Amino acid sequence: MRVRIAVLEHGEGLPLPAYQSEEAAGLDLVAAIGEGDSIVIAPRKRALIPTGLSLELPKGFEGQVRPRSGLALKHGVTVLNSPGTIDSDYRGEVKIILINLGEAPFRVHRGERIAQLVIAPVTQVRLARAKVLDATKRGKGGFGSTRVGTETPARPKVKAAAKAKASSKKSVKTTA
Repeated sequence: MRVRIAVLEHGEGLPLPAYQSEEAAGLDLVAAIGEGDSIVIAPRKRALIPTGLSLELPKGFEGQVRPRSGLALKHGVTVLNSPGTIDSDYRGEVKIILINLGEAPFRVHRGERIAQLVIAPVTQVRLARAKVLDATKRGKGGFGSTRVGTETPARPKVKAAAKAKASSKKSVKTTA
């Protein structure tokens, strides 16, 4: 697939996004800050970093802006709205919202690799309003309810613990 890319004036002289290995999923994006300039991101602060690029993605595809693992591990710097979405009909400059979750200020220099761009197919759906949804084993459980990847035994349910406490102290009534 071919994607057209426009290099803006402040992006001239910088490398185009590129895969860094033969089987890499993401193209590295670089900062298009003025020559000799830098942007300092203080701890717990964010900054909008220009790339100096605009894209023409094919209909039915999106660009996903993702963090670079090395920046996240070494400096605590990541993409705030990860993954950021670049729609196929957007023609403005691609800019990256970086946040510094580290403990020290982080300085972004011109040409520094700051994020990855993954081009992926998208599916648009038609929503159908329903009063009742089909039941599943999981049901409404969310936010850790499946305990996937944990070795912690299931915690007793609050109601069960309250019942056990109530039966051991027959003179005390509990309400749930």
